[in-house]
Amino acid sequence: MLVAAIQRIILTLILTCSVFSVQASIEVKHELGTLVLPDAPRRIVVLEYSFIDALAAIGMSPIGVADDLDPERIIPEVRDLLEPWTSVGMRSQPSLEVIARLKPDLIIGDVYRHRVSYEDLSKIAPTILLKSRGESYLDALKSAEIIGKAVGKEQEMLERIAQHKQLMDDYRLRFNNAETMQFTTVNERGMWMHGPLSFTGSLFNYLGLKSALPDLKDSHLVQANLEVLLRVNPDWLFYVRSKPVTVLESWEHNPLFKLLKISKTHQMVEVSSALWSLNRGMLAAEGIAKELDNIVNNKSKSKSKSKP
Repeated sequence: MLVAAIQRIILTLILTCSVFSVQASIEVKHELGTLVLPDAPRRIVVLEYSFIDALAAIGMSPIGVADDLDPERIIPEVRDLLEPWTSVGMRSQPSLEVIARLKPDLIIGDVYRHRVSYEDLSKIAPTILLKSRGESYLDALKSAEIIGKAVGKEQEMLERIAQHKQLMDDYRLRFNNAETMQFTTVNERGMWMHGPLSFTGSLFNYLGLKSALPDLKDSHLVQANLEVLLRVNPDWLFYVRSKPVTVLESWEHNPLFKLLKISKTHQMVEVSSALWSLNRGMLAAEGIAKELDNIVNNKSKSKSKSKP
């Protein structure tokens, strides 16, 4: 009887351990399937800026970051929340050797950039691929939600997203502007207009701001020359430059440029590439909304004061 009792106790312990093991595992659906993690990862490598934003928003720091070898490309609002990390190189081609040396227990990559490396990354550590490049604002929130679940902090992330949405709703109430908005990137070769499917364009829509390109529905951006810019003719042009000298400097001497609304109102504003284009996360969205509030609403107040 004693032997039987001991066997029952051992069996009970085994079953209990199995139950705890099942309860502790984390199942995550991502762009290439479903990943089951044995427990919450703590040594995380991220290969896109928006995923760093998501981790920082819930107080977590990755051990490795594809930071393009330039930490300044990560916005201060995110960088200030992070512990020191090891650079794993470029987002477009992160170093698998450096990632492997870090011995991560989770890698988070972009389905657009890192699909071709998925098998190699998965040999190093469990890997999930999510939307980042070309994503919309709501896609970014969805990716953040998945990351929260993957790192065992689903509830914290849901609470942070709810707090974020409340803040953005507050900003939306502050924008009562019928003028059209356009965000662009510009270099020495041309201008690229970001439409309503892009991160910044969809954020404009979420904040109740009117897009200057409402009909661009099959791509998140479109290349534009001066004639196209004149056809779109936005009331506000927010732009980032990737080179010190761009096509804008030559366009400004063209007679067509004087026909643009922005030429008369001077509502043409250079903004931070890291904040408005590269980082694409919750903290970045909050920073953009804050700048829009300062720029657009202060200009509206100035107009009201100047009226007789």
